[in-house]
Amino acid sequence: MALFGKLKGTPNAPKAPRDVATAIVGALPTNDLVADTSLAGPGFINIRLSRDFVSKRLSCMLVSGLAGWAPTGYAGKKVIIDFSSPNVAKEMHVGHLRSTIIGDTLCRIFEYCGSDVLRLNHVGDWGTQFGMLIEHMADARQARVAAGGDDKDMDEDVSDLQELYRAAKKRFDDEEEFKTRAREAVTRLQGGDAGSLAAWERICAASRREFEAIYSRLGVKLQERGESFYNPMLKGVVEELKERGVATIDQGALCVFLEGHPVPLIVQKGDGGFLYATTDLAAIKHRVNEEKADWIIYVTDVGQSQHFEQVFSTAKKAGWLVDGGAKVSHVGFGLVLGEDGKRFRTRSGDLVRLAELLDEAKSRCAGTIRERRAEAGEEVDEAEVEDAACAMGYGAVKYADLKNHRTTNYKFSFDEMLNLKGNTAVYLLYAHARIAGIVRKAEKDVYGLAADTPISLDHPKELELAIHLCKFSEALEDAIEELAPNRVTDYLYDLSEKFNSFYVDCKVLGSEQEASRLLLCEATAVVMRKCFELLGIKPLYRI
Repeated sequence: MALFGKLKGTPNAPKAPRDVATAIVGALPTNDLVADTSLAGPGFINIRLSRDFVSKRLSCMLVSGLAGWAPTGYAGKKVIIDFSSPNVAKEMHVGHLRSTIIGDTLCRIFEYCGSDVLRLNHVGDWGTQFGMLIEHMADARQARVAAGGDDKDMDEDVSDLQELYRAAKKRFDDEEEFKTRAREAVTRLQGGDAGSLAAWERICAASRREFEAIYSRLGVKLQERGESFYNPMLKGVVEELKERGVATIDQGALCVFLEGHPVPLIVQKGDGGFLYATTDLAAIKHRVNEEKADWIIYVTDVGQSQHFEQVFSTAKKAGWLVDGGAKVSHVGFGLVLGEDGKRFRTRSGDLVRLAELLDEAKSRCAGTIRERRAEAGEEVDEAEVEDAACAMGYGAVKYADLKNHRTTNYKFSFDEMLNLKGNTAVYLLYAHARIAGIVRKAEKDVYGLAADTPISLDHPKELELAIHLCKFSEALEDAIEELAPNRVTDYLYDLSEKFNSFYVDCKVLGSEQEASRLLLCEATAVVMRKCFELLGIKPLYRI
């Protein structure tokens, strides 16, 4: 119908939209994909796919693997994803959850597509807070020595980072003399004082151990490249911005004024100090010029959207980002809320520690698994329960987040995310385990069957399931285009529902079509496992 409007008034123009549809159908070449076409209404074309084509596509996937179903156009591209980014000397809390798992899923999708992915953790490892931490550590060590303790036990200084930060912050707020010393300590650190740098490195190392413990549980891999990495570049970045006329002095500070933004981007304070914006600009320049990135993606909360708009616009004005060059995207996400609809906190008002949240999810899953095994009269293997509880618990936390569109706020509820029914990781893991059980009971070599047994799609439910399996690539294309992992979760849940519908209507074991339907079961399991892998969830074959 749109084509009819465009052709109106041209020589030999069609008289109606239906004539355009007839011409298109008449010009279709003979092919293996389309079984037949029909016209409907004023100019709609209905296309029915060839069952033979769909069947062969699934058989080929089972024989050759899923690599050929990855979206094209991304292989070899250098993609840098900046995500997680906790602050040194502070524990990871629920606020870091979204950036960590959204970023990890995007990395996994691009890696599957053959991209050269650099997973960067832009940790907050530099700044004024280190002055108060270093001074408080020095005072604590001095007090320990005065009490007859060991001056060499440096690890004791950083054994509890959370307590160290709280105590130092309280003194910074309450004691003027300490505040002055803390500021002097920052100056010494930035000046390269050996003692200050050694204390800073101990704090960073202790934080790194805590971060790694969380990343290990979540199965997330990152390369740390904190703010300190860009320190040597900041002065040069500021000079270049001044030389190119991008930044100007305003009320003593060096600012970049941008169209559409009433407040300028400050890149250097009046006292010569640098800001987050300066570091982010240095990072963009380094990632474009040194890392040769094709696409740089930042995963932070939506509250930083304006900041990144200004940083990207400044980088364009400076000539670091050019048309046809590196692409930059900010992947913003909403808040994690408690069941009361307010920001998710403990009863004391603190942000929920990520380690405690994962412990609780794992503990609840372990209890559920033990109960189900006991009800079934099965022996409880504690090692197996531990493994399944980790997969289910951590998977449930990830999936509950990823299934929401990233820009929305969502309510964190253990009861909801661990539900055995509905759109949850637990439900999907059980669904996968059930399919694996069907294939196991058949006691047949499904991959041997795939080589010489055609997949029959005579039943409508068989065809519906098969077509949805073939849509896997489309789901990933949408996820990349929108940088939205929920496209994968939506696809996975729909796949599970379509499999259930097929299984209700189509007997597998003991049927005349057993071989063909086993292949459909295995194809479903293969695609489910790939979805789990992309979401960072470990599939279970028995629960």
